[in-house]
Amino acid sequence: MQIIPFEIVELQGDGFHVLIDVELFDKPSKMVLDTGASKTVFDKQTLLNFGIPESTFQNTDILSAGLGTNKMQSFVLEIPHFRIGNWQVKNYATAVLDLSTINYAYEKMNIAPIIGVLGGDILRLYNAKIDYRKQSLTLRERPLKLK
Repeated sequence: MQIIPFEIVELQGDGFHVLIDVELFDKPSKMVLDTGASKTVFDKQTLLNFGIPESTFQNTDILSAGLGTNKMQSFVLEIPHFRIGNWQVKNYATAVLDLSTINYAYEKMNIAPIIGVLGGDILRLYNAKIDYRKQSLTLRERPLKLK
């Protein structure tokens, strides 16, 4: 089990987001930990800025729901190495979306941009435990054998 610290950022009003430090393509970044998100997704523009060629994004016919729309084009990308603290996963196929609206809102609130959203696929597969009092996320090192 790996215990990973996170931070809670207050949003305007009564809301908050849980942010977690990650490393992707050898670059440190932040992600939103979102138990309501079914899939982990990464921001297309940030990946392009990291030097990932657009040709490596696999087109899908799936339009993503959530993030205020149901008409957002999604892509698939195999991530060779993804690290959260000492926890890591290799060769993970994930969704790629345009998260510019989230990053624009963060910019207006003086919050650093995010590279993506850590969603239920990883949280479930690695048996996540979230401790809000200790501000920590615990993940198994090996995936569960789910049916």
